[in-house]
This record gives sequence, structure tokens and C-alpha cells, in this order.
Amino acid sequence: MIKRKGVEINEDTPLVSSGLVDSFAMIEIFMELQRVAGRKIPASKVQAKDMDTVRLMFAMAENSASRRKADCKGQRLDCRG
Repeated sequence: MIKRKGVEINEDTPLVSSGLVDSFAMIEIFMELQRVAGRKIPASKVQAKDMDTVRLMFAMAENSASRRKADCKGQRLDCRG
């Protein structure tokens, strides 16, 4: 997924803005993020800036879960799953 060999990645390494990953790789990363985070994240709510670093990805996943819980409580939606 990373375009350049030998690049060290940590939680704050810019991925999108630096060109280390392209849009096709971001789809794969997004799918893996959902699996690792254990939650479904609405793709319509995700922006490239939310996926620029690993830290931002997990923050976005956590915020998405918090918003979903609030939506479920406020609107009495069926939010199982």
C-alpha cells in the first residue's frame, strides 16, 4: 500500500498529504480500519483529512461511534450492529 520502500510509518506520519498512499490504497485502509476498530464507519462521513495519519483515522472512527450512539439515543433508531 505504501508507494515508497524504506519509509518508516508511525501514528503521525502523513499518508495522504505526503503522497505515500493513493486513493485506491485508502479504500483498503478504510476497510481495514473498520475491521480493526470493530465498527462500521459511514463512508459518506469520511474526508481525506480524516485519513491522513493513523492517529486521525482512529480518532475519526471513535468520533463516528460517538455520533452514532448519540443519533441512536436521540432518534430511537435501531442501532444494533
